Amino acid sequence: MCPRCPGGDEAAMTAAGGTLQPRRPDPGWQLSGPPLPLALTVLAWLGTGTALAGLNKWIFAAHGFRYPLLLSSLHMLAAVALGYPLGWARGPPPSVRPRARIYLLSLTFCGSVALGNLGLSLVPLDAAQAVHATAPLATLLLSALLRGHRHHPLQYVAMGPVCAGAACSIAGGVHFHQPGGCVLLAATVLRALKSLQQSLLLQEDRLDAVSLLCLTALPSFWLLFGAAMALEVAPAWEGVLRYDGSLWGCILLSCLGSVLYNLASFCVLSLTSALTIHLLGNLTVVGNLLLSRLLFGSHLSGLSYLGIGLTLAGMFMYHQPQLVARRWAAWPGHGPPRRE
Repeated sequence: MCPRCPGGDEAAMTAAGGTLQPRRPDPGWQLSGPPLPLALTVLAWLGTGTALAGLNKWIFAAHGFRYPLLLSSLHMLAAVALGYPLGWARGPPPSVRPRARIYLLSLTFCGSVALGNLGLSLVPLDAAQAVHATAPLATLLLSALLRGHRHHPLQYVAMGPVCAGAACSIAGGVHFHQPGGCVLLAATVLRALKSLQQSLLLQEDRLDAVSLLCLTALPSFWLLFGAAMALEVAPAWEGVLRYDGSLWGCILLSCLGSVLYNLASFCVLSLTSALTIHLLGNLTVVGNLLLSRLLFGSHLSGLSYLGIGLTLAGMFMYHQPQLVARRWAAWPGHGPPRRE
């Protein structure tokens, strides 16, 4: 089981009892333990996330599956079927359960997954990734609005190149579908809110990944399944039965991948923070492009190279705001005026 790391990354100065406390460092980048567990967890999260997105797009595009809510509910059913035995095998469940937070997380989770799958059924995968690149900005703003976290001004500025760079990296061949883009934008905001809620439960309420999966999977399944029955399956029940066995094999793989992805996400969040996990997602876009160029000789446009540079510059600015501010102040003409 992945270890837990208390604290968060977003707070620059936190008000507590009327006093200001110093900004806590991002635990995703300053772990007290060995970095190997974090690296393996991040790799598992990246691999399952990429495979799950591609497999879901294949289900919608190649097989013509028209039930994104039903697919999301099956993901949650798989989490129930696999999560509860894992929870029983590892010991008794936690005695303290913040039920209100868990139910709110289930609502947010259902909304983000359902809107994400709905948007993925409407737009190409590269367009969906371009919209999802705005997740770090949404997370930063929500952490400031909802949790009162203060950030260095340069960290807000860094979100511009981070989000724009990731979007530009994959925007060369994007054909934008306006309704689908709006759905994906709403899903991205809910994803940011969901990450903040998960981080709160994992780091402050001291839940582990398996416990959080078990506690949220069952309410999420009933919400998604009820919505699927009312909005998708009931009007066209016979359409579900027309699909062949290859589709249901892909759906089974998608369900298994969803469970692994959720567990890996919870582990990454327990070791880092809500904002870090979305920053890693944008950095993955750059890594995939560079690997594709080096290994397969894929062509990258000038816009892609510009996006890579912007993303890397934004990541550096976010994690080293004090250094950037000092260098800017030391630049000729930008420092404080000299006294005569």
